[in-house]
Amino acid sequence: MFLNFVEVNNMVLKVCVGSACHIKGSEQVIQILQKCIKESDMEDRITLKASFCLGNCTEAVSVTVDDGEEVFSLSPQNTAEFFKNIMKKVI
Repeated sequence: MFLNFVEVNNMVLKVCVGSACHIKGSEQVIQILQKCIKESDMEDRITLKASFCLGNCTEAVSVTVDDGEEVFSLSPQNTAEFFKNIMKKVI
């Protein structure tokens, strides 16, 4: 059980801020994620980082969780729902 807490404690969300994602709303996605992290009192458990090109430029804003290979495509409209889903991994 303790090992799961250590892994969860270090959850990292990386949001692409490259030119394509910037145009698609990465700044807004970051602001929404910052708000969600703060409102859920998870600042000490989730780290939000900017990243350049996550290799999914044709989709919406690219986001990875815990340096995973899966790249999620977020828009300002679906970011809060995405956060709710990843919260299940933290709790």
